[in-house]
Amino acid sequence: MIKKYGYARVSTREQNLDRQLTALREYIEDERDIITDKESGKDFDRAGYQYLRERLLRPGDVLIVKSLDRLGRNAEAIKAELLYYRQQEIRVQIIDLPTTMTDWPEEQRLIGDMINNILIEVYSMIAEQERMTIRQRQAEGIAAAKAAGRHLGRARAARPEGWEEVLALWRGGSITAVQAMDRLGMRKTTFYKLVREEQQGAV
Repeated sequence: MIKKYGYARVSTREQNLDRQLTALREYIEDERDIITDKESGKDFDRAGYQYLRERLLRPGDVLIVKSLDRLGRNAEAIKAELLYYRQQEIRVQIIDLPTTMTDWPEEQRLIGDMINNILIEVYSMIAEQERMTIRQRQAEGIAAAKAAGRHLGRARAARPEGWEEVLALWRGGSITAVQAMDRLGMRKTTFYKLVREEQQGAV
């Protein structure tokens, strides 16, 4: 029996799947047939997606997603995935691409497939371009922050009073690490964390 499955994805655990789920419920009767992931779309190595692809979908089934970029964001990888589904006779429907949702008459199926392939090609390139733009903006933001002398990442733990002097004694072999921790009133994990920051040249 032909089944319809839905797939929804967001990139982080903080993001919300509600908008995609609402759209998919219009086409999927049993919500258990909607598989979700909260992982990046940079590749297809996602637990939910792989379970759907390898264990659930069978020839003749239908896979429905809200938009093409919910499958992934790499244009070539998306095209390869869509080719795989075509070879497996699994139909992919994309809610934001209405022509893919149409049940074309048999005599017009070739035209429908041609239109869908063109649209998918265009949208896969758009998804790839968006991914590259995001990465470029991130790189530019990091470069600007470094140029402005701003520290990126987590805030460094505060140095206790006398840190530099005690650190110099420890490095010089005058005192042991345990003695250095006692003098500074620090725990082992915090002490070595600060030591690593110093070694990495953090300011």
